[in-house]
Amino acid sequence: MSGHDRTAAPVLELVGIVKQFGATRALADASFAAHSGRIHALLGENGAGKTTLMRVAFGMIPQDTGVLRVDGVETRFRTSAEAVRAGIGMVQQHFLFVPALTVAENIALGDAADVTGLTRFDRAAAEQRVVTLGVSTGLVLEARARASELPVGAQQRLELVRALARKPRVLVLDEPTAVLTAEQAAELYQWLRRFANAGGAVVLITHKVREALELADDVTVLRQGTTVLTSSMGDVSEDAAVRAMVGGFAGVGSAVLRTRGTAERSASPTPELGEARISLEGVHVVDRAGITRLRDASLDVRGGEILGVIGIEGSGQRELVRVMAGRQHATSGTVRLPQRVGFVPEDRLHDALLPEWSLLENTLLAGAGRARGLLQRKDAALRALRIVEEFHVRAPNIRVPVSTLSGGNQQRFVLGREMLLGAQALVVENPTHGLDVRATRHVLDAIARAAHETNVAVVFSSSDTEEVLATADRVVVCFAGRVRELRDRTPAEAARALVGLV
Repeated sequence: MSGHDRTAAPVLELVGIVKQFGATRALADASFAAHSGRIHALLGENGAGKTTLMRVAFGMIPQDTGVLRVDGVETRFRTSAEAVRAGIGMVQQHFLFVPALTVAENIALGDAADVTGLTRFDRAAAEQRVVTLGVSTGLVLEARARASELPVGAQQRLELVRALARKPRVLVLDEPTAVLTAEQAAELYQWLRRFANAGGAVVLITHKVREALELADDVTVLRQGTTVLTSSMGDVSEDAAVRAMVGGFAGVGSAVLRTRGTAERSASPTPELGEARISLEGVHVVDRAGITRLRDASLDVRGGEILGVIGIEGSGQRELVRVMAGRQHATSGTVRLPQRVGFVPEDRLHDALLPEWSLLENTLLAGAGRARGLLQRKDAALRALRIVEEFHVRAPNIRVPVSTLSGGNQQRFVLGREMLLGAQALVVENPTHGLDVRATRHVLDAIARAAHETNVAVVFSSSDTEEVLATADRVVVCFAGRVRELRDRTPAEAARALVGLV
């Protein structure tokens, strides 16, 4: 833990912040203070107001009432560029880079906020800057790589480097480990501690209590837009933090946290498995650069079972899952899929939803690319209402934009839409990405019901190995493009398999 003085004036302070979006009060008397040299965890359920509060601090949205201070001086940012100039950087949960540009171009793009008039882009200097930043931070990236072609973990690293290039004194990270492997998360933790020890202030937005306890010096908990706990981390227990987050919600406690928020596997016996719904024989996937991503993959997924897929970044996991979802063409081999496969991608805002469209309109996207005939809005409205009711989507009505929903509610909506397709198979990628304890349980319980009660073949891929082990009936591991079944279902054996030791 940091030895810096918490009694010193905060470098960033928000007091009594209120923010209303139409009839929804996102923040109600929310307060927060970050100190130089310390890591401060901002905890809360999805929809608690964590991201909204930090977006006020970063100048992305204005508060209705309340005070924002930097170094003790009251201010009000009109734009994020003003916040950047004041020394505040933010890494969003959903990436904001320009996909068509290279790593070097994306990092240089932010400099436009600091200049007036026209400036010439110096490609060599921009690429050297990426190298220099990689050396100083340990966050190494290929300067000439196109951002859209980077794996998700590298894309998150790009967002972090973009923020660091502006030399912030306060660095806000929104769910930064959601798409990282345990090894990548550990490396990020080490870097954040070095940043804090050098005098920087880190704000870690997270719903993972264990992560906060292990990493942070201070903690603030929001619930329903209000600050309900602020403390030095050494003075708060795991159970106290959970109670502050979820109030009186039954079923949440340290037992849930020990499985990192996973739902308990169904106590009822799994029905007898049906026929193979998804079948792969000798499947190879070679990418556009000629690199073999998947090698001779053969497996079946039967109705009524959940197949878990784990693998470190670049192991072939993504290609395997997307082949089974019908979203990736196999270079060779045989792929047999049912007529309808529901698919929940890991990036819901880019690959599953149109954020400014309503829930009703997004319901019409079900089966996009395959559906034929006239759109029936009345039927879609009934389906949207059913999704909201059966999957516990918190929304005032089905005509509000999806962008107004919290991440957990967006994810439950996508899952419900895909499950109500009448699909014989369901493929889900990181379905609990960025979700809190309550939302995670709802999502994983719905996945279990799909397989064990409605006989759907489910493929469940996640970067959280423990989550897969706790949820799936069978688990396969991807390493260097090869796929093998995990016989020993212990975390230790899974860890060995992920790095090719078994």
